[in-house]
Amino acid sequence: MTHPRLTFHGAAGAVTGSCFRLETDQGQILIDCGMFQGSKTEKELNYRPFPFAPDGIAAVILSHAHIDHSGLLPKLVRHGFTGAIHATPATTDLAGVMLPDSAHIQELEVEQFNRRAAQRNRDRVEPIYDSADVDACLALFRQHDLNDWFAVLPGLRARFWNAGHLLGSASIELEVAQGEGAAPLRIMVSADIGPDYKLMHADPEGPSGVDYLICESTYGDVDRIDASATARRALLRDEVRAAMHPDGALLIPSFAVERAQELISDIGRLIAEGDLPDIPIYVDSPLATKATRIFAKHHRELEEGAVLMKGLRARNLHFTETREQSMALDEVRGFHIVIAASGMCDAGRIRHRLKNWIWRDTATVLFTGYQAEGTLGRILQNGAKSVRIQGEEFAVRARIRSLDLYSGHADGPELADWIKARLPLTHDLFLVHGEPDAIEGLAARLKGVVGAPHILRPRLDEAFDLTDTGARRVAGAAPPRLPAGKVARLDWHNDVSRLILDINDALAASPDEKNRAVLIRRLRAALDPEEPRGHRRR
Repeated sequence: MTHPRLTFHGAAGAVTGSCFRLETDQGQILIDCGMFQGSKTEKELNYRPFPFAPDGIAAVILSHAHIDHSGLLPKLVRHGFTGAIHATPATTDLAGVMLPDSAHIQELEVEQFNRRAAQRNRDRVEPIYDSADVDACLALFRQHDLNDWFAVLPGLRARFWNAGHLLGSASIELEVAQGEGAAPLRIMVSADIGPDYKLMHADPEGPSGVDYLICESTYGDVDRIDASATARRALLRDEVRAAMHPDGALLIPSFAVERAQELISDIGRLIAEGDLPDIPIYVDSPLATKATRIFAKHHRELEEGAVLMKGLRARNLHFTETREQSMALDEVRGFHIVIAASGMCDAGRIRHRLKNWIWRDTATVLFTGYQAEGTLGRILQNGAKSVRIQGEEFAVRARIRSLDLYSGHADGPELADWIKARLPLTHDLFLVHGEPDAIEGLAARLKGVVGAPHILRPRLDEAFDLTDTGARRVAGAAPPRLPAGKVARLDWHNDVSRLILDINDALAASPDEKNRAVLIRRLRAALDPEEPRGHRRR
């Protein structure tokens, strides 16, 4: 028997695009098939062909419904995949609203792009997939409860463990048969691990004594404050109070699934207990509205399900579903809170809310989760004085705040504790789903726990044979779709946006027309180095 081979087609040296391919003698499977987010260079990978044949994949095991784990499943189906997609019941329900929403966003954004492309005489693009592909994809889902073994391929079985990250989220344990009389090879994939004091979920679980462990590292270099549920609500209360202005708004960019529901629950409780006044709350996301119904359906599976249901019945809570309802929020007067997708400000209705408020000093933008490198959220979080949103320039006068206690990811100490609970580890640990600093931060925490030679940091599209003596890198494989230096980095699109803003600032600061003309002439000379000095275009 040949050794199983594991290839990392996403979430390798970066946070998004989770997709791991496992090859055995009996066939190939994928663990997740997620969409890349971040810089335009990374997101462009979503449009490229898969680095494998989709019709050669026998099955997919889906850890949870977040788009960076599930978002390319319809594309996989569009290009020939017909196997089963294994998931928990709640993940199946959430995928049933999140994937159609993803298709709708793509169709809308591609339509806008093609309109601009036509005006500039540029080539049109096609959506990555459409609603018909989503329908075909959803028909392939097969549901499995936590802790129940299920067959994936002959000689390969799996089971889900509670990951404490999202409704329905799971870590994945795999057993690969190794031949008659031999113990099976045991592989554990963390997927995304939830933190302690997660509002709606029990602590993550998993088996011990595995052969290979694949663990996320999103916050591997972060030590959060040790905040209980009561302390978390107190910090949120303080942020809301500080944001209150008679003519202002508090904008909370939020993932539509779970983050929005957690915020609804906590703000509702603070209002009900008299810690905050009766502030109008607008949930500006059709997906959040649909997802909230699924959370209500599964509320008995949640630790704080009764609290969530009470928050959903609050009279001050409003959902906007139609575009007209969303646009009407621009006319709301008096202090109010808007929770809008997307969480990283790179798509969705939050961009419209920012265009209306980011330039006002009466507004506050509160980030409550991870912001990937290259996203508008990270740029704002890093202190930008001006930004471009949908081609328009805006000064940043709003207060920019962060409250990381609503993250769905464990921090560094919690990840290290989760890894320790999986020991003894027979062979190797792969650190994935993190930017380089986070990966190195988690690796440093594991000194004396896992030997340094056994902590591996896979790169995009890198493959390993899982031998009985340890993981062995596969030489001579196809080159990665992006070199390591281009993953989880600002790209030239970000540089161009910053340059345009700097040029406009410099022109505005010039004392007179003559100085502006000199600056423009220098810029033209830089664009046309062959032009003789002193030559003025006419």
